[in-house]
Amino acid sequence: MDASESTTLKQKVEKWKEINSSSSGFYPLVDGSDALGARLHLIEAAEKTIDAQYFLMKNDSAGQVFAAALFAAADRGVRVRFLLDDIFTTVGDEAMTIIDGHPNIELRLYNPVSRTGIKWLNYLGDFSRANRRMHNKSFIVDNAAAVVGGRNIADEYFNLNQEGEFLDFDMLIFGELSEALSVEFDRYWNHERSVPAEVVVGHISEQELADFRNDLSREKLELARKHYQEALESDLMLSIGQKETRFYSADAIVITDHPDKLVTAIDAENRLLAKALTEIVNEVTTEVVVMTPYFIPGKAGVDFWRSIVARGVRVVIVTNSLAANNHTAVHSGYAGYRKDIIRAGVELFEARADAVAAEDKTMTMHTKALIFDRKSVFVGSLNLDPRSIEINSEMGVVVSSPEMTESLSTRLLSNLPQWTYRVTLNEQGKLRWHANIDGEEVVETKEPLASWWRRFSAWFLRIAPESQL
Repeated sequence: MDASESTTLKQKVEKWKEINSSSSGFYPLVDGSDALGARLHLIEAAEKTIDAQYFLMKNDSAGQVFAAALFAAADRGVRVRFLLDDIFTTVGDEAMTIIDGHPNIELRLYNPVSRTGIKWLNYLGDFSRANRRMHNKSFIVDNAAAVVGGRNIADEYFNLNQEGEFLDFDMLIFGELSEALSVEFDRYWNHERSVPAEVVVGHISEQELADFRNDLSREKLELARKHYQEALESDLMLSIGQKETRFYSADAIVITDHPDKLVTAIDAENRLLAKALTEIVNEVTTEVVVMTPYFIPGKAGVDFWRSIVARGVRVVIVTNSLAANNHTAVHSGYAGYRKDIIRAGVELFEARADAVAAEDKTMTMHTKALIFDRKSVFVGSLNLDPRSIEINSEMGVVVSSPEMTESLSTRLLSNLPQWTYRVTLNEQGKLRWHANIDGEEVVETKEPLASWWRRFSAWFLRIAPESQL
């Protein structure tokens, strides 16, 4: 931390803290372009360190933009540490060797699978270990500013995908909370399951790295450069540049599962993040709003939410419809609990797959957030399903800002009719989906916008063990 005391970013943060009498500042990142722009802006501002921790990265425009920005920072002498989970990252081993080949970039893979033979067969052959994944997502620059939330590094998270769009949520953070996030990053970076990439995928020569960079600069980043510039010129980034954006002063805490969660038996004692959020929900007095793309409450979860409603608390849960869900198997695990959740008194909403301007795009809600009494908000990587709670490691922050949270909650609840179905039961106990389309209420009697094949797949996949979803 001492190494970054003299950076320009650190000095700006210290000045803001003094003016606002606050230890940390926050700004919600709802728009994908803003979220990418914030990351790129911070990378350009970096002078000492960049620490990035993600569940997945793809070799698409977003991945190329992000990698190119990290290379540029490393060329300036910035030390870059990049920690990636190994399973769903699709940049490929060759690309990993290239990233790791820069002398100022160190890439580590979390809980990697052997490359001897076929990777996915190795995964299945070592399932009990390989099934435990690092789902954390954090990005920290000069121990002064950070981004935490639900986004990974891929086109769909940043409005760059032509076929689908993720509705997601991050928090831009600066101040002392960034230092707390850095401590948590170090715990994972230094853990036994964090393995240097060169041990797993090998390394490349300096000449091979130079050849790649020449090729990258000539051909492969033309479209990526366009996206790069657009992200840096997003409305939020321009507003920040003109000093028109007001950051929220607030107290906040970081809550992270211990990395040992992935090496010990599945046990309630290891659910640090889930346990902490449960305790916060138990203190709510008026309202809790939950946004989770993957929702499998189980019987215990249904009973829990029923007990919260019984105290007179309004509970709103927003998740994906079948057509909007990018994991059909998870929807299969969720579908059987819908009626019980509604009967428990929960207001249940499902995201509409067609709730985007482009007719040929599918929307998926990927936000992981909880709003407590319109006074504080959790944003992070946690889904409300067995895999997140029991199997994977997760992280997030709880920000206590009534002003910011009231604004978020009001905007979310008032806009729900524009992009969700309200799911109810009729007098016969049948599910009904209510939508407001072009000013008219439409009531669907079966999974809306889902093809017969998708409905059949969801029904068939109910055989999958719920504990793995």
